[in-house]
Amino acid sequence: MHILMVSDVYFPRINGVSTSIETFRTALARHDVKITLIAPHYTSDRQVTHELGDVIRIPGRPVPRDPEDRLMSYRATLGLLPQLRAMNIDAVHIQTPFVAHYAGLALARRLGVPCMATYHTFFEEYLHHYLPFLPRHWMRAAARQFSRSQCNALDTIVVPSSAMRDKLAGYGINRPLQVLPTGIPKEIFIAGDGPGFRKAYGIPPERPVALYVGRVAFEKNIDFLLRVIEQARRELPEVLLLVAGEGPALHALQVKACGMNLEQNVRFVGYLDRHQGLLDCYSAADVFAFASRTETQGLVLLEAMAQNLPVLALAEMGTREVLNGCGGAEIANHDVADFSSRLVHLLRDPSRRSMMAASARAHAEAWGAVQLARLLHETYRSLTHNLATATYSEVS
Repeated sequence: MHILMVSDVYFPRINGVSTSIETFRTALARHDVKITLIAPHYTSDRQVTHELGDVIRIPGRPVPRDPEDRLMSYRATLGLLPQLRAMNIDAVHIQTPFVAHYAGLALARRLGVPCMATYHTFFEEYLHHYLPFLPRHWMRAAARQFSRSQCNALDTIVVPSSAMRDKLAGYGINRPLQVLPTGIPKEIFIAGDGPGFRKAYGIPPERPVALYVGRVAFEKNIDFLLRVIEQARRELPEVLLLVAGEGPALHALQVKACGMNLEQNVRFVGYLDRHQGLLDCYSAADVFAFASRTETQGLVLLEAMAQNLPVLALAEMGTREVLNGCGGAEIANHDVADFSSRLVHLLRDPSRRSMMAASARAHAEAWGAVQLARLLHETYRSLTHNLATATYSEVS
């Protein structure tokens, strides 16, 4: 089976969508599914190029107000049609809702194959962070209409959690919605070098460390964690929050941390290599702290648990599903005092953290990438079978 994926984002742009694409691409190969991916260049290259691993790079230009991302060329994407016809594509799988959606849908229709998408981002609670000068209720209504229009043009939609499925069903989407989270690859379970990371960053072995990993964006609610640390240090002056990642909110959060006199309690360590540096960082922490309220899944929670790291988090949207029934996680209220109190207690109780760590790893093991890729493979097979059956019926 040969699937064409189309996405507005992919590595070297690091976020949950890029991680999901790569995880599924690698795991689907175990099920004899070949993936060809169309994604933008992150350089000034104006040519279509082919990379190892069946990645086709399309020219793109920076997105206004979000220079990390690229607006890929619709014309260049559709210009691939002659070579795609020769590839015997079975279905098109769209990963993002911008140019990739419209180009992917056009390619699918011209190739005569079904078209599906994964709905990764909860745009209803996302857009107002980037267009703050517009009323929030306008942005929510626009996001719902935008999502409804796009999803109803597809043959099926994959969502990472039942919470997101229910949200989309409430929008009036009438296409099939399948809950299928992204799994985590076995490499994430390889133990990182926590002591080595602490030594490299000048963090004493005994210092209590909380960790956030992910895109440093306004919708991730990292400013809430800054307020948590501000309160926690009253009881635990040596507490340290590591923020691993980059994004559009980085400068604003750095300024805010300085304004709160948190220079000694918060450290921004930037992007870390997923294959080693990030694993070391997870292993160096005592507690994983997560406060995002808009996650459709929350892969970093599973990554942290795979590294035996206890989790303290809010449980909303997809995060609730990941943490459901997990003895390796503690759920806090969206209240600074409650979150701070729980964090301090966990950091002061190594025996409890040790018990939570064992449960966390066992919970993460149930989310293996190969098992979940098998379910996606079944979705592809069902999708192509339904189209073939419909075509046969029309001919008959």
